[in-house]
Amino acid sequence: MKEIKELKKNDVIIVGGSYAGLSAAMTLGRSLKKVLIIDAGNPCNKRTPHSHNFLTQDGKTPSEISSLARGQVLKYKTVSLFNDIAINGYKTSEGFEIITKSGEKFLGKKLLFSTGIKDIMPEIKGFAECWGISAIHCPYCHGYEFNGRKTGVISNGDDAFHYAQLINNLTNDLTILTSGKANFTNEQILKLKSHNINIIENEIMEIEHKEGMVENVVFEDGIKIYFDALYSGLPFKHNSKIPMLLGCELTEQGYLKVDDMQRTNVKGIYACGDNTRPMRSVANAVYTGNLAGAALNMELTTESF
Repeated sequence: MKEIKELKKNDVIIVGGSYAGLSAAMTLGRSLKKVLIIDAGNPCNKRTPHSHNFLTQDGKTPSEISSLARGQVLKYKTVSLFNDIAINGYKTSEGFEIITKSGEKFLGKKLLFSTGIKDIMPEIKGFAECWGISAIHCPYCHGYEFNGRKTGVISNGDDAFHYAQLINNLTNDLTILTSGKANFTNEQILKLKSHNINIIENEIMEIEHKEGMVENVVFEDGIKIYFDALYSGLPFKHNSKIPMLLGCELTEQGYLKVDDMQRTNVKGIYACGDNTRPMRSVANAVYTGNLAGAALNMELTTESF
């Protein structure tokens, strides 16, 4: 790691150094922009056994991909990494100031937030232990590995129906677990029945599992039903409050609002990765990071030319 004292003033401070942040840093580093990445090494997919649907890296562990990426990015002489958590930020006359948990302060002309989101676990015993392993959110990331297996969807209404549409071709044994009164239109119910998709309204009490692999869903009435995999779309919160403190707007879904070049509504602040859109995948994170890096470089270059 480079001497931190050299990093006090930067062209761009990237808060969050997983796939999106590293992708942006590489783009900026290749344009000789001085970049500081602040990251504590705690990605949301750290418990996921294998990452999929990303060309050249299919089946690798998340840590393998991020380690390789970090090594490649830090070969660029103008890019440095500081292992810490950003806790606050301020607008200054020269750009922005970021303060870390350890008390370090850094200046950047521009900011990029690739801080991701944190899933809020349901109050179901055993669910959190299975999350990212056999309790999953994305059929593109994990669906193939559970194809043909007994699958449940813990959801209701339009969200559950959407999951059923996506998962139906992956398995002939699909059940929607609404954990309460089902909320479907008559048309949706007819469509689900036509595909032999069952609906169970019993309240879920527990997920029995072995080292994160689902075995049984236990209902309030004591009935147990075996499942191999469970899909669920969870509510979330942002890992960092700094963008909002600096005035960045959110979308109706709660993501950071960005334009087609990953710019937020606050001049000089960009965002990329999971905190900006519901499509959560390594490939998408890398894409949005690459785009943000190019847009930041263009803005910096235009201002100094």
